[in-house]
Amino acid sequence: MEYRFLGASGFRVPVLGFGAGTFGGKGPLFSAWGRTDTQEARRLIDICLDAGVNLFDTANVYSDGASEIILGEALKGRRDQAILSTKLTLRAGDGPNDVGASRHHLVSGIERALKRLGTDYIDLLQLHHFDAMTPVESVMSTLDDLVRAGKVRYLGASNFSGWHLMKSQAVADRYGYARFVANQTYYSLVGRDYEWELMPVGLDQGIGAVVWSPLGWGRLTGKIRRGQPLPEGSRLHETAIYAPPVDDGRLYRVIDMLDEIAQETGKSVPQIALNWLLQRPTVSTVLIGARNEEQLRQNLGAIGWTLTAEQMTRLDDASTVMPPYPYYPYWNGPFAERNPPPVQALSSTHA
Repeated sequence: MEYRFLGASGFRVPVLGFGAGTFGGKGPLFSAWGRTDTQEARRLIDICLDAGVNLFDTANVYSDGASEIILGEALKGRRDQAILSTKLTLRAGDGPNDVGASRHHLVSGIERALKRLGTDYIDLLQLHHFDAMTPVESVMSTLDDLVRAGKVRYLGASNFSGWHLMKSQAVADRYGYARFVANQTYYSLVGRDYEWELMPVGLDQGIGAVVWSPLGWGRLTGKIRRGQPLPEGSRLHETAIYAPPVDDGRLYRVIDMLDEIAQETGKSVPQIALNWLLQRPTVSTVLIGARNEEQLRQNLGAIGWTLTAEQMTRLDDASTVMPPYPYYPYWNGPFAERNPPPVQALSSTHA
């Protein structure tokens, strides 16, 4: 297993992490993607730890908290072998203060998460979304208090815009608070918006990407093909409304190229999609999910080999889209030679 620094933290994480969103099966569709129970979770975690995948990511809203409970039970007796990541701020109750990044919700939320996970500290706490109703100064002060109290070791954000991240970092710098070192973000061959603003911010601010939904919300599993109906058992027709949209033309263009490279390499479509991500700037770790052992072992096959530069270029060309203003002048404007595209200007060796 390869390990990389989590942003500018000095803390190393495996390039593949395990997303425990499939643990539990309680609550509405958006928060319950699988029905993995404790026994099954232990088996999946055994496989992960044997492979060096020791980062496990969850959230207080996944299966109404059952994901955290099952993850904690499955890790009982081996907490010291694991890196635990969870998230707060989405609504987690019926009360008026059971949502957001207020001091009340963050402090009470972390206490409940610690209890469910059966631990006395969280390695990585991430805000699940930006709370525009709570002053950033209050948010960063509360997070700093949690770090100083030893209940949290590192901080991250998720689903933030570039200015949300920069404002948070500026407040942290102004008052000497703990900074964000991670950004849990949507990024895939069919979802490259991260590159336009968040990737340059990550490089500039020492924020490592923790990638969620690296297979484009199930679109790059190798089961979807041009001109064919969705495979039996697919839930994409139910869950697509929650996912970033992808036009069919680009989706099938990417899938066609993945199929070509799969034939050349002998690797599967999802393994190639994951390997592409692992070569992108700022990516610290890519979260893989699995409902069973077979899926997990397939995803683990994304490491231990590398796509060639030529194959990376073909995937880039098949998946690229024109960025919106004000980013597109970097691509085709009169100053393109002086101001290269943001992604091309970044070092591909950055972790």
